[in-house]
Amino acid sequence: MFIVILGGGVSGLTCGIRLLEAGHSVEVWARELSPHTTSDVAAAVWYPYRAWPQERVNVWAKRTYEVLESLSRERPEAGIRMIPGVEVFRRPVEDPWWRDSVPDFRRARPEELPPGLLEGYYFSAPVIEMPRYLPFLMARVRELGGRIIQREVRSLEEAWARAPVVVNCMGLGAREVVGDESLFPIRGEVLRVTPPPTNRFIFDDECEQGIAYVIPRSEDCILGGTVEEGNASLVPDAAVARGILERNAPLLPPGAVFRVVEHKVGLRPGRPSVRVEAEVSGERVVVHDYGHGGAGVTLSWGCAEEVVTRVAAHAR
Repeated sequence: MFIVILGGGVSGLTCGIRLLEAGHSVEVWARELSPHTTSDVAAAVWYPYRAWPQERVNVWAKRTYEVLESLSRERPEAGIRMIPGVEVFRRPVEDPWWRDSVPDFRRARPEELPPGLLEGYYFSAPVIEMPRYLPFLMARVRELGGRIIQREVRSLEEAWARAPVVVNCMGLGAREVVGDESLFPIRGEVLRVTPPPTNRFIFDDECEQGIAYVIPRSEDCILGGTVEEGNASLVPDAAVARGILERNAPLLPPGAVFRVVEHKVGLRPGRPSVRVEAEVSGERVVVHDYGHGGAGVTLSWGCAEEVVTRVAAHAR
């Protein structure tokens, strides 16, 4: 089949790859291409954050973990590394619902926790360097015979005029294009610093002043962050940057030295539940894949494979 994919971020490109591998012809239409997509701002580390429902998210996340881990070994140009780290807490907690997705999950030992933290999880996760990963995905789409076209779309009718089957990976753009008013922005600010002040990731979602996380990469490190529902501003805030540095300081090794080289803002596509489903309108089909919250990369391959299944169910 000939298929048009709307959206050139990680979801659209991943869907494109899996559909091409399944034998379909694909065009990806995107208003913005890397390095100007929301996906480019992502930290990005595997973690099913702010995505629902848990049962479906767990399946997608587990499958994506498997694919990302495999890519980290087989395709070094993809910019994926398996990094160990901890999620920390100030209170006793139960194991997370996603624990079976991670092969080496265990409780953190006291010496693995930053000072003053009571409890934590230890696990390894894929850390994805988006400036390398997105070009890798784009190259793979083209290598498989797909086309990537920079084009703004305001309605499904525009895409249906080109192909009877459309895959909608527009993120927040779906609010306008398909009229989904349940979508909302979740604003996030991050700092890129160098050199990496640590060799492990650390998540602290319960800091009273706001969330904090440290995600080291090969040559730099991402410090975060913020979670502002309903705020669509893309203007960096200097006061927020100071807060990010203050919240992360206790998580880093004493005396860590680094400098801030970039301050970035992105809008996560929030939704009460991730939308992966098909809609049929006569002879025309749209398969939706959006609303991933803070877990777009984390769910990407699992969702893309479900998209392929749903496309096949409507093949003519």
